[in-house]
Amino acid sequence: MPIKKIVPTFILFKFPLSIATSIALHLILQHGFHLLFLANLATWIGITIGSIQLLKKTLSAIKEKKMALDYIAILAILVALIGHYYLVGAVIMLMLSGGYALEAYGLATATRSLTALIDRIPNEAQIWKDRHITETKLLSQIHIGENILIRKGEIIPMDGRLISEFAETDESSITGEPYFLEKHKNDSLRSGTVNIGDPIVMEVTALDQESSYRNIIKVVQQAQLEKSPMIRMADQYSLVFLGLTFLIVCLGYWLSHDSSRILAILVVATPCPLILATPIALMGGVSAASKRLIIVKHLASLEALSRVQALIFDKTGTITLGKPTIKKITCLTDPEKTHELLGIAAAIERNSLHPLAKAIVQHAKTEKAPLIRIENVSEKIGYGISGAVDHHVYLLSKITDSDGMSIGLFDQNQQLLLQFEFEDSLKKDAQHILEKLSKTGLHLYLYTGDKKERTKVLLEGLGLPITVATDCTPEQKKEKITELKRQGKVTAMIGDGINDAPALAAADVGLVFSHEEQTASTDAADIVFLGGDLSLVFEAIQLSKETIRIARHGIVFGIGASVIAMIAAALGYVPPISGALLQEGIDAAVILYALRSSRIQSKI
Repeated sequence: MPIKKIVPTFILFKFPLSIATSIALHLILQHGFHLLFLANLATWIGITIGSIQLLKKTLSAIKEKKMALDYIAILAILVALIGHYYLVGAVIMLMLSGGYALEAYGLATATRSLTALIDRIPNEAQIWKDRHITETKLLSQIHIGENILIRKGEIIPMDGRLISEFAETDESSITGEPYFLEKHKNDSLRSGTVNIGDPIVMEVTALDQESSYRNIIKVVQQAQLEKSPMIRMADQYSLVFLGLTFLIVCLGYWLSHDSSRILAILVVATPCPLILATPIALMGGVSAASKRLIIVKHLASLEALSRVQALIFDKTGTITLGKPTIKKITCLTDPEKTHELLGIAAAIERNSLHPLAKAIVQHAKTEKAPLIRIENVSEKIGYGISGAVDHHVYLLSKITDSDGMSIGLFDQNQQLLLQFEFEDSLKKDAQHILEKLSKTGLHLYLYTGDKKERTKVLLEGLGLPITVATDCTPEQKKEKITELKRQGKVTAMIGDGINDAPALAAADVGLVFSHEEQTASTDAADIVFLGGDLSLVFEAIQLSKETIRIARHGIVFGIGASVIAMIAAALGYVPPISGALLQEGIDAAVILYALRSSRIQSKI
């Protein structure tokens, strides 16, 4: 963070410049005895101003009936004032101000990736009307139904519908995979993707704050504001620390009956770095995850994922390549209409990011199927996607009674017109990643709706201890996960972002590979992978363990260093002012250590 940003932050917390001024006045004026009263008055004013924020936090903790280490800070200041240690009281406030400024700096550093996400989207767009640009508006002022112009290389700022005849978009910033998609008139455009073709015009279909890209930002923000179990654990440690502080204060008083020694102990105990370090470590973990296209929706997920024992996979789109190819097309109506029906299917599937949809679109392009204009596209996760051609509605949906992966094109009378059969294969890194996960001591499970025979063929040669259940409905997957939890296992479910919402919600941690930013599955999941790389699972687990390790080390070091310093103060080796400086050094060391979580390196 640049100095010009640190200084306003420093001023913001408890007005430390006022405190510093009072210290300077005290040092200068104390040389004249007759002005000592003015020096003390200046110090009182500085302490009063500096205590405003501290008092607010303390009153809030009392109101919520929580134990808080701010109680020690208040007590230390009171002892300083009652004992006429005015300079020490001012130094305590200055050190507290420095601690909060350090915390603000640490949080800003740990959440830098979120800032990058927000800054990536432009703030305004050009309104297109009557075939020319009429004005430039802030995104927040653009309404549904307005048309905007997006030039080549520009990021699509809002969700919309393509008005131009043709467009090419780069989806890699959202999916993590190098997909350049062709879009045709009336196709959907997603915010956050890039226009890599000619300038295009699109109609806005969702407000700025409701766009798919803003949803990604919202879940990251929500995670960073959430109070996690690790922070609650730090609150529990606060009670232990308060008890130790009380015992050491009693020891110091018994040894010396000296109020300055009591003050030194309290100064060293204020503020405790575990309160500062724990949230920074967790925020840093969220930041490190977002750099890898891993969106952590809840901070509690990091802590839970670090304890997972049972790892449950769906098959299609998770351990499989996620890029199935069409093996066979069967026309169940007039064979001469096969080409036309393929064009209709492709026109509908262009609006979906499902791997099977991409296979259909690619096959239609290869076969030079006719380009057909589609209207009223609607997708229901787990059910299918529909669209209208000349007021005739068509639906693409999974064929449940077929062998393997099959999708059918149905007309509005639910008559099957065209059947697509697909074949898929394991991701190239599947065996390597599954082996690494198995070696960490995790129990691996595969729950799939696919047939037993196809699953068996697919998994042959892996040679890994994987518990497999086939022909599973979404409800059956949920029931099996619930049974594992009854056995006392901490569970994590990895789905493909399509119809695993019940299982994802049932697991202790739900992880989803999603090429769609807002679906039933991403709503149910705790962690979302933007892309299909299986190594993201291993990275997320390792990152969670490393983040929690850093947080725990911060707690242990913070308590340990403070207790040692308090004992030294009780024995008379640390005077009050030196104690304040020492505690500030402990705070800085722990915060800098906690920031390591934002720089966790991949172990793949």
